[in-house]
Amino acid sequence: MNLNNMLLMRHELVLTLVILILLIADIFVSDKNKKTVSYIAVGLFAIHTLIGFIPLKEGVLFGGMFVSNPLVYGFKNILNIGVLLIILLAVSWLNKKSLKNGKIGEFYILIFASLLGMFFLISSRNFLMLYLSLELSTLPVAALASYDIYNRKSSEAGIKLILSAAISSGILLFGMSLLYAVGGSLYFNNLTGNIGVSYLSIAGLVMFFAGLAFKISLVPFHFWTADVYEGAPTPVANYLSVISKAAAVFILMVTLFITLRELKEIWVPILYGVSILTMFVGNFFALRQKNLKRFLAFSSVAQAGFIMMGMVSADDLAVSTVIYFMAIYIFSNIGAFGVVQIISLVSGKENIDDYNGLYRTNPMLSLTLMIALFSLAGIPPIAGFFGKFFLYMPAASQGFYILIFIAVVNVTISLYYYLLVIRAAFLRRSETPIPYFKSDIFTRIGLLLVVIALFVLGIYSPFYDYIHSITNILNI
Repeated sequence: MNLNNMLLMRHELVLTLVILILLIADIFVSDKNKKTVSYIAVGLFAIHTLIGFIPLKEGVLFGGMFVSNPLVYGFKNILNIGVLLIILLAVSWLNKKSLKNGKIGEFYILIFASLLGMFFLISSRNFLMLYLSLELSTLPVAALASYDIYNRKSSEAGIKLILSAAISSGILLFGMSLLYAVGGSLYFNNLTGNIGVSYLSIAGLVMFFAGLAFKISLVPFHFWTADVYEGAPTPVANYLSVISKAAAVFILMVTLFITLRELKEIWVPILYGVSILTMFVGNFFALRQKNLKRFLAFSSVAQAGFIMMGMVSADDLAVSTVIYFMAIYIFSNIGAFGVVQIISLVSGKENIDDYNGLYRTNPMLSLTLMIALFSLAGIPPIAGFFGKFFLYMPAASQGFYILIFIAVVNVTISLYYYLLVIRAAFLRRSETPIPYFKSDIFTRIGLLLVVIALFVLGIYSPFYDYIHSITNILNI
């Protein structure tokens, strides 16, 4: 293997180097200077993110187990930007919650290790590599969920996540074994066209889909989501809601659209039904929530239903629209969780009623929250409107007009509960509102980038055109 071939793993190699440097820095930096580790981590990861935009050629490694092409490394760049925003917003949380314990470096090492697993997951074209990558991406997040050692709910979140991950991992692995038994290979390309429709292949499909549905929080595999999001540290819940979900959605598209295309007549109705169920359950449960982290958890469940709707056409249009929506969703959810995180850190308040009168004391945070929630709801001219609008196109191209109507009904429901939070912040008054406070520079930069992105991604249509130009269903 020469250097040019190794550069196909540029994202993975650079991120591994960042982890090693950070590990060394964490060892040698004294306890009284642990804040420096955050600056090193953010700086190194920013450099890693910029390096990711250097053009990279296409190719495969390890006999076809690992693939790199414009769509793959473009999606990795989207994840890099999302993680960069999350760690920018996490600096203030770490300085307050973990600095006294000297537990700064571990947070970044774990989150980067999980991202490394997701990079391999996105590039994997072999079931063995897919499984190992999924485990590498999941285990560090389980540790992160219980990172706040003085919070009982955080410990519970870690336990619930690891148990759910173990169950989903077992189901996924058994589904892979059935597909291997039918197709006689672990390589995606070798399985394409060689699986056939049989009871065994259908069972493998269902179990494989169920295993990934846990990661995406699709109904009825969503039960862990609200409890884990509420108990986990807010930056970790933020990471789980966007980065982890996005990687799982991408690899699900790869396997369904290429490897399991022979079973399209089976999995398209599954996507149809799961999409409807997920949208309704997520939205109706979100209506009942008072805690904002649980509120955003069920909101993310509903958004997963919209993503499944975008996949029903199983063509290039589905791939490009889902990735476009995922990019917008990442910025929207990071913005919403970012505001919740900083307010919880300063005041300890996380309920919707606690936000009464927020605009009068913290107008900029209120406006940021409003823009993020409007994007999640799909209100123009913010990017979320265009993301949801494009998701209707694949379904419309296949004549699924009832599904589109149901999606529009669910958008209306979601608009109601998003407006509940906005009403509390802008229209209601409180005798004891959250007092004015000034965020640190990292938080302000992170939220500013989110707001800019939510307007630019909606107005700047060439971003979607670029994604569509690099989408090729035979090369994802």
